Amino acid sequence: MIRRTLAMAVKEFLHLKRDPKTALTLLGMPIVLLLIYGFALSFDVRDIRLAIIDQDGGRAARGVREAFLRSGYFVLARAGEDPRVLDDAFARGAVQAALVIPASFSVDLAADRPAVLQFVLDGSDAQTATTILAYGKQIVASASPLIRVAVNSGPVIGVPLIWYNPNLRSPLFLIPGLLAFILMVTAVIATAMAVVREKERGTMESLRATPLVALELLIGKTVPYLAIASGAAAGSLILAWALFGVPLRGSLAWLTVVTVLFVSGGLGWGMLISTFADSQQVAFQAGLLSSMLPTLLLSGFIFPISSMPVALQWITHLIPARYFLLALRSIILKGLGPEIWWPDLVALVVYGVLVLGLATARMVRSL
Repeated sequence: MIRRTLAMAVKEFLHLKRDPKTALTLLGMPIVLLLIYGFALSFDVRDIRLAIIDQDGGRAARGVREAFLRSGYFVLARAGEDPRVLDDAFARGAVQAALVIPASFSVDLAADRPAVLQFVLDGSDAQTATTILAYGKQIVASASPLIRVAVNSGPVIGVPLIWYNPNLRSPLFLIPGLLAFILMVTAVIATAMAVVREKERGTMESLRATPLVALELLIGKTVPYLAIASGAAAGSLILAWALFGVPLRGSLAWLTVVTVLFVSGGLGWGMLISTFADSQQVAFQAGLLSSMLPTLLLSGFIFPISSMPVALQWITHLIPARYFLLALRSIILKGLGPEIWWPDLVALVVYGVLVLGLATARMVRSL
């Protein structure tokens, strides 16, 4: 059995050698997509148009103003002492945020009383406003522990403490999700077309005449793509660290285990699709739709699962990227061991065994 399986794997490697474009595509596409999406996608907000209404004019007020402008997030769009100009500025979109420093600011600080600032935001874009608010809190908190921020005249009590991503850098949130998305799509498409290619070229009849059983054919077809996908994952992680500063705080060994399990499940799903499809075009479309949309929309990559309707939350339990993302972020960003994310590890094992088992059963029928 081992000899026949190895022979099948060698055959697939030789095919990839004769078709270097396919191998380079499978190896290079994850890295290229990571570079494109890693630089293009960002939840960070830069060059925020800020109005500063300084009614105090004291030294402490100037310090707060400089702290905002030195942060790199804000650019000064308006300055003055009359807050009535803000209505028109916000209405025309000239400013996205306004810092109002009241006349009593320096007096309150000198009297050892908490000084209150007003931070006004344009809430028409809720996602951007939330990010800007986080920046404002962080800057004010670093400027003075005595200052309280008031947003739209409502005091915010306490200073936020953000773990694992204190600067709220979006690459630390996006890159693990991108890695899951890219690996799933490439793994499924690669194997979805593997068996279909044999059907189109008529070589499936030759394989039926060999002593190969379904499991041997499945493993032999999968191993080369697993090796290529693992290499692409390693390259993507190195690029994520070198270019985007994504750390690895946990165990590299456990990260490898989780990644191999996830990729194996994706390869198994692609192999299952290939047993149903009759052409590479159908296999490609089925693989793309069944891997891209669920991973993008239902894994928690972009949209929080807790915010979805209950019915969709149940459906997300069928998406392997959900478990991979939870484990990946726990390892990379939090440095946690499997004692925390073991349910996700079990879910990946169950998913891999299930889809590989179904693919084997379908392969038995085809052979």
